[in-house]
Amino acid sequence: MQTNIVTERLFINDITLDDKVFMLELLNTDGWKRFIGDRNVNNEEEASAYIQKIIDNPKFGYFTVRLKEEGTTIGMVSMIRRDYFEHDDIGFAFLPVYEGKGYAYEAASAVLNHPSTLSAHSRILATALKTNKSSVRLLERLGLVFDREINVENKELLLYSIEIDQLLLNQLTSRFFSVFSNVNHQKPDWESIPEICLTESTFIKKSGLDEEIYNLNAFIEPRRQILSDGTLTGFAESEINHKTGIYGNIAQRYSTYEKSGTLNGIPFKATGNKIFQFIKTRKGWKISSVVWEDFNLL
Repeated sequence: MQTNIVTERLFINDITLDDKVFMLELLNTDGWKRFIGDRNVNNEEEASAYIQKIIDNPKFGYFTVRLKEEGTTIGMVSMIRRDYFEHDDIGFAFLPVYEGKGYAYEAASAVLNHPSTLSAHSRILATALKTNKSSVRLLERLGLVFDREINVENKELLLYSIEIDQLLLNQLTSRFFSVFSNVNHQKPDWESIPEICLTESTFIKKSGLDEEIYNLNAFIEPRRQILSDGTLTGFAESEINHKTGIYGNIAQRYSTYEKSGTLNGIPFKATGNKIFQFIKTRKGWKISSVVWEDFNLL
């Protein structure tokens, strides 16, 4: 199956023999040799042979990353089933001039969250040398969690992992927050609500020791009105931090969030807490309840 992924700034495609010049350069960067290893690829012919081995190995998936605007190949993301692991291992490497610009996160996140990845795996692994601080930071930003230290070919590695269900819950939560955005005249995606929430979902707003309890329609309708009639404009809400527990086919997530907009002509910012409860249905994970409390109005 051919992989073609498009992000805001990047094209991500299966590696081909046409990528030999790029691969030759990448394999001989200081970063690759120091953190991954010297592959002794010294010319285009050897680079072609190296790529061909990747293409011929069903356990290897290598994807090149190109800039949309310029078409320049800047890096790669890999998904590899290594002999000493039960699950695929995600990796990434970029040319030095393109590091520190968010491209590695954008590309690796797109591969991790692509439907072909989510449908084919139950868990994803990743490794990094202790000294490779930038890779460790990126793995943690992607949501992978430190598992343990391992020794592979006399190298001390940090092993990270993430469950596919965790990725799916990350996506679901992000979709929930984005539904209510009308920044830059964006229209809230009300049609996606049945895909995100159970019809019987419960929503509870806490204000001190008081609470307001809504069913799905009672929660949605007033928000649909104020987000479309000019009462609330430029509104956006996003998750800052989260902790998720998955217990079989049920899950719970504690989130801190921030939101901002203009209400009745007055700009505002606020932070708060949310607790999501999820259940896994025959159609995938859905939100069954949300409890939230705003605080620190700015």
